[in-house]
Amino acid sequence: QVQLVESGGGSVQVGGSLRLSCVASGYTDNNMCMAWFRQAPGKEREGVATINGDNGSAFYADSVKGRFTISQDNAKNTVVNLQLNNLKPEDTAMYYCAAAAGRRRRLFWYGTSWVCSLADDSWDTWGQGTQVTVAE
Repeated sequence: QVQLVESGGGSVQVGGSLRLSCVASGYTDNNMCMAWFRQAPGKEREGVATINGDNGSAFYADSVKGRFTISQDNAKNTVVNLQLNNLKPEDTAMYYCAAAAGRRRRLFWYGTSWVCSLADDSWDTWGQGTQVTVAE
């Protein structure tokens, strides 16, 4: 059983930056897919970014491409970060970390590598979330 704990949320002004971290513990797998999702009040959960632990390849939702960067701590494959730059009010949401291992991973070929899908039903485990608020 994998446990996920997020940290790093907070309140910033438009154009500001935050760095979220997710630490996975328990039965972890170096080849896990890991992801960040978000959910704003009254809205459906939205996939933000994924990273393939097997090759380090990232995939982003169009809404955050060029502003957010997902990365994995190479020394600790169990730590995944999300750098949020140029934040907008519409980025305000609870941000959740998710993980999928083994056959639960949903991969697809994108460009020159296998990446993990943002599909909401691809994920085994979810964290409790960390709040990001962007004030105008």
